[in-house]
Amino acid sequence: MESIDRVRVTRRDMLRLTAGGAGMFMLTASGLAVSSGVSAGGGGLYVEAFPTSPLILSPFNEPLPIPKAMAPVPKADVDGWESPPGPDNQDFVTGAPAHTHQLWPGAAPVTDYPLPLVYRIKLEVAGHDFTSSSVQPIDSIGRDTVPPGTGNARPRKLPSSTIYGYNGTFPGPMINFEYRKPALVRFENHLDVDNGLARQDFGAPNFSFLTHMHNGHTAAESDGNPAQGFVRFSPLGRLDHEAAYEPGEWVDNLYLGYPAGGDDREIQSFFWFHDHVHGHTAADVYKGMVGLMPLYDPKIDSGDETDTNGLRLPGVRTQNPDGSFDVEYDIPLVLYDVALDDGVTPHKDAHTGTGETHPEWWGKSYFRHLPNHGFVGDVFTVNGKAFPVLEVKRRKYRLRFLDASVSRIYELALMRSSAGPKAARSLGYTGDELQGQYRLPGAEPGMKLVQIASEGGLLPEPILRDSFELWPAKRREFIVDFTTYADGTLTQAGDEIYLVNTMKMTTGRLWDKADPTYKIPVLKIVVGADARDDSLIPRTLREAPPLPPGALDAVNDKATVTFELQRGRAGADPEFEWLINGHWFDPTTPAISVKKDSRGVWRIRNGGGGWVHPLHLHMEEHRVVARNGKPAADARHPDDTGKEDVVALDPSEDVVISRQFRTFVGAYVAHCHNLTHEDHSMMFAWEIVP
Repeated sequence: MESIDRVRVTRRDMLRLTAGGAGMFMLTASGLAVSSGVSAGGGGLYVEAFPTSPLILSPFNEPLPIPKAMAPVPKADVDGWESPPGPDNQDFVTGAPAHTHQLWPGAAPVTDYPLPLVYRIKLEVAGHDFTSSSVQPIDSIGRDTVPPGTGNARPRKLPSSTIYGYNGTFPGPMINFEYRKPALVRFENHLDVDNGLARQDFGAPNFSFLTHMHNGHTAAESDGNPAQGFVRFSPLGRLDHEAAYEPGEWVDNLYLGYPAGGDDREIQSFFWFHDHVHGHTAADVYKGMVGLMPLYDPKIDSGDETDTNGLRLPGVRTQNPDGSFDVEYDIPLVLYDVALDDGVTPHKDAHTGTGETHPEWWGKSYFRHLPNHGFVGDVFTVNGKAFPVLEVKRRKYRLRFLDASVSRIYELALMRSSAGPKAARSLGYTGDELQGQYRLPGAEPGMKLVQIASEGGLLPEPILRDSFELWPAKRREFIVDFTTYADGTLTQAGDEIYLVNTMKMTTGRLWDKADPTYKIPVLKIVVGADARDDSLIPRTLREAPPLPPGALDAVNDKATVTFELQRGRAGADPEFEWLINGHWFDPTTPAISVKKDSRGVWRIRNGGGGWVHPLHLHMEEHRVVARNGKPAADARHPDDTGKEDVVALDPSEDVVISRQFRTFVGAYVAHCHNLTHEDHSMMFAWEIVP
């Protein structure tokens, strides 16, 4: 089988494990999806069902994992590699010539940049524990239940879930990155190594990976996107386009640390890297392919709060002998929701599975490729742990939030309650109301958050907030002063505060109706002793790049290029469930070509139907010009004053953005970051040409 067909057809083969899986599906009044041409009584009935995860009995009893900076590989070791990095040696693909790097340190405009620090990250199969607590198997009503094959309903420990992880961990490594000091990461595929763990029924079937640095100002060959691809010789001698690295292959992704246009206003502050294999992005990210890259600007945001030439944001920097550096009081918080298999829920969605159950996978992560709206889990985790505890000093901290969930949107606040967390089932909740497992009765506002950055980097000015939304792939950064509550009273050692999610979202479609009782504690914060604090909350941060002349005139200009996100069925294949401008994703056909060093004003429109869409655009960040015809920013989106790489689209919303296309050429993509939508096939290719 030729390689291009192997990638695309293997995906379809996996998603069509039943004859009924290949048909068109229609929603009935009952919410069931029935294959067209197959009657409900003929075996074609599809019921969308999700497991109820076992109840974690001892929440908030294990520490929050706080990642340490990864060390670069010593130069002497890199020089001894069989195929060391270089400008003409960007990847190894069986039967294909290596890519070359468009821009290597020493060439204009990075003539004075040093050679890159080199990191080595292996894609590995491993086990991961979301909690060390005992759990109680429960059913959808919240009652104790007996897992299949066990004979009793007693509490027990969870088995490890199988992950595909960067260096076998979830979240994966964290690289602390400094602007103008390039980093090269060699990602190697070791996913074929069988260590006896159950692979389960999700993840790229050929064990491939494609790592995207979200959202670097990065050359196309290092961007990690399925439109870039490479040429592979098939067994028949045919040249084929592929875009994923299989076992035994590797890629050197180069991150220059060069701000777009050489403009310091374009400096960003928090990246993450994740998988981007087309058709399996959701499955691979859900299976653990998540890593972190906080960014530091040596001029004004070096991670050293004592640097009087900088902004003095919270952080105490320590340089390590291995070439890495850590920053105390600067903490990434990765939010991720997971569902755990109950052993009795059918493994079937619109085109995957036969309705079989897997009692042998009880307690392991459960995933569906194509639920009707998107995938949401009922256990919320932070940095890979359910209900962890963060101990803080009485001082200011910098907290960097990332939503690494497949579909879930959060509304987060810092709250306190004298009652403490209570199991939702003990309060009488059942069904979807059990999502999150615990509630925080009597929760009151605890602390203010001072937003200093969005996913595009530092804002022009800080924003004081009581709460904030966090959409898939978005990042938000805050300074929190753990000496003082929102009402002005002082904290005491031993005080407890909770990071609380108040957005009920029982499907991947959009949030449910507001519910004042829905307060889900996801992280417990315990205040400790005093600590020295030399940090400040500046009045100004980083000036935003200006909008181009006439940008506001484009708001009502019908000629402005428009990309509309739509629900639809292209033909009879549920693989193409989600569309942009009526088309499914074609990596070989760019929807738009733009010239290098040009700029454009684009309209991003939600085509309606009651869904929300976080649209991510690769390459440079954008600025929001207007929402629904009104100039940015509004009360709902106060950080539209800064730069962004994800357009948060409410139902039927119309957003006009301004972007530029500098430094590099090549193929890129834009897509919905509800990863269920992206995989099926809400994405378009676009390109930058000379």
